[in-house]
Amino acid sequence: MLSLTLFEAGDLDKMRPMPLKKNVELWLIKYPGKVLIGLWMKLCRWRIEGDEAYRALRQAGRPVVLLIWHGKIFVVPYFFRKRRIMALVSPSKDGEFVSRLMDGWGYKLIRGSGSHPMKTAWIEMMKELKAGGEVMIIPDGPKGPDRKFKLGAIKLATETGAALVPFSFTAKRRKILHSWDRFEMFFPFTKIAAVYGAPIEVPRNLPPDLMEDERLRAEKIMLDFEAGVETRFPRPA
Repeated sequence: MLSLTLFEAGDLDKMRPMPLKKNVELWLIKYPGKVLIGLWMKLCRWRIEGDEAYRALRQAGRPVVLLIWHGKIFVVPYFFRKRRIMALVSPSKDGEFVSRLMDGWGYKLIRGSGSHPMKTAWIEMMKELKAGGEVMIIPDGPKGPDRKFKLGAIKLATETGAALVPFSFTAKRRKILHSWDRFEMFFPFTKIAAVYGAPIEVPRNLPPDLMEDERLRAEKIMLDFEAGVETRFPRPA
């Protein structure tokens, strides 16, 4: 069984030895890559929308689960840095790259996903939320289907009282990759809209037979929210 462990910033450098080629790749991602990503983001013009309700929740000490579709995670390591957010990162190769970027940027990293054993990761996320903390989840990760909301966030919310807060972004000049998640990137010097959605409140202690209805409700809210984010900049017909 895969062991899932909670990492503090810097702990990833203490993991067991890896092949030299992979070590070099990960070093390039963590150090030059982080500088490059930081510069890339700083060269853009940012507009943050809809964060009032999110900030009110955090100021009131409410636990929050941030929801971000897999195809919209390009800005995540930089945008949410230095907030002590617990981020659930897939144990996959792609997840390793993401974790290296996030390591040292003030995240609490925890490795796990819907397609891997989750017991330890689940305990850590529950503990974080019950303490009034913040967890970030990719509800369609790590392998999709694209924009298909999985049950994990609903279970966390109903058991801890956490509010679910959608987040997304779009760019005026962008590139959407031909990947399963329609991964969105953008070019330097462009305009970025970073958008928070209205909090989704899930009833406490939801019975198992109502979980699917709540999942479908959250999925529809996320899809409608994403459709609204797409209207932030005019697109060619």
